[in-house]
Amino acid sequence: MSGRLLEGQVALVTGAGRGLGRAFAERLAALGCHIAVHGMREAGPSEYGGGTTTLSDVTAEIAARHGVRTVKILGDLTRMPDIDRMVATAEAELGPIDVLVHNAGGDIAAAGGKPDPNDVVHIKEADVRAVIERNLFSTIFVCQKVAQGMMERRRGRIITIGSVAAFKGRTTGSIYATAKAGAQHFTRCLADQMRPFGVTVNTLAPGDTRTERFLATRPVDPARLVEEGTLDRIATVDEVARVVEFLAGPMGAFVSGQVVRVDGGGQPWAA
Repeated sequence: MSGRLLEGQVALVTGAGRGLGRAFAERLAALGCHIAVHGMREAGPSEYGGGTTTLSDVTAEIAARHGVRTVKILGDLTRMPDIDRMVATAEAELGPIDVLVHNAGGDIAAAGGKPDPNDVVHIKEADVRAVIERNLFSTIFVCQKVAQGMMERRRGRIITIGSVAAFKGRTTGSIYATAKAGAQHFTRCLADQMRPFGVTVNTLAPGDTRTERFLATRPVDPARLVEEGTLDRIATVDEVARVVEFLAGPMGAFVSGQVVRVDGGGQPWAA
């Protein structure tokens, strides 16, 4: 297909089975990228109301819909051996990675699902470790691995997915906010190191977004599900995914070291 801005490039999207991760993968595939579709579990896409869809299904659907090559990669992003294997598989099947979107993480790694309360007094040690590892450690480890190849080739785009929670901690989200704040600061430091190599590194920090998991794990005011007429609402996944297109595409070529908040101006103070 002609006219696609990223035709023939290779993107690795972590946590791509559902929600924002899948939206990022679909958006990059529509731009012409071949996609390495990562998930931690084969059945992950079917969680939170996703029917019987598997990661294999998602990988095949993206390829068929956009006419690109795809590969499924399963692995634990808190383990370097898994990351080494995943990156090697992606590059063997598709070619060197041009775009990394590190989306995997969230506050759902704790035993029993989303930790509640996720606060500094009551959260259990295992849950603290799970949330920190899935959000901060995975960001460091995945970016380190992919950045090495980009440095050698002197090109690439790295986009980590943060959260507006990092700017405004709250009692019932303190561990998650701490992990995301650390990941966002790591991203800024990596951006500085990668400048001489022509590699841009940025964080996209969404606010509330109407993913399957978001809608299934908390009460939602129906008035905030409108899609126009006000910015005081919950974003659609497409509104967030458009920013990945900007950061990965030609218009983002000289943008690096930034944290781009996508929350309709819900937190209008400086970072």
